[in-house]
Amino acid sequence: MVTVKKATPKDIRVLSRKLLAVFEDKNSQIYRENVAKFGIPEEYVKKAFATETLLKAVSGGKATFYIALENKEILGFAQTVQQNVNTTELDRILVFTQHMRKGVGTQLLKEAILDQKQKGVNTIIVRTGKEEVHARRFYKKNGFRQIKEATIEAPWGKKLTLITYQLQIRPA
Repeated sequence: MVTVKKATPKDIRVLSRKLLAVFEDKNSQIYRENVAKFGIPEEYVKKAFATETLLKAVSGGKATFYIALENKEILGFAQTVQQNVNTTELDRILVFTQHMRKGVGTQLLKEAILDQKQKGVNTIIVRTGKEEVHARRFYKKNGFRQIKEATIEAPWGKKLTLITYQLQIRPA
C-alpha cells in the first residue's frame, strides 16, 4: 500500500541519494525526460539534488517535501515552495519510472494540496515545459488551468518555453 507523508530530514537524505543515482543513468527515462531534453548540465543537477541543497530548502521554512512510500521504498516525491501567504508553487513532482502510471503522482499532488489548504494557502501554481505533454495533461486533469506562457532563460543559459498553471484551492 502506498502512503504519502511530509519528508523528514532522514527521508530527504535518502531521496537525494536515490535522485542522484537515477540522474547518473544517462539511459533512464527520467534522465532523458528531465535532463537531456532541457540541456541541463550535470553539475547543475548534482547541485540541485544534493542533500545539502534539499535540506537547506526545507530549513529555510518555505519548502516542503512530500514522499510516496511503499514498504519503506520511496516511489516519488513532490516539493512545494511558499511564494507568499496566499500562493505556493508546486516546484517539482517526480515519480520514479517503475512506479509511473499507478496513481502515485496523483496521491502526491493531493497530499500537497491538502497540506497547503490547511496552511491557509489560496492558490497553487506550477510551471512546466511547453513540450511536456504528459505533465500538462496531468495538471489539467487535476483541475489546474493555464494562465500564462512565457519563454525564459534557464539558469544554465538555455531558453525554455514554460506554461504556468494555477489551481484555486480556497476562495481568494
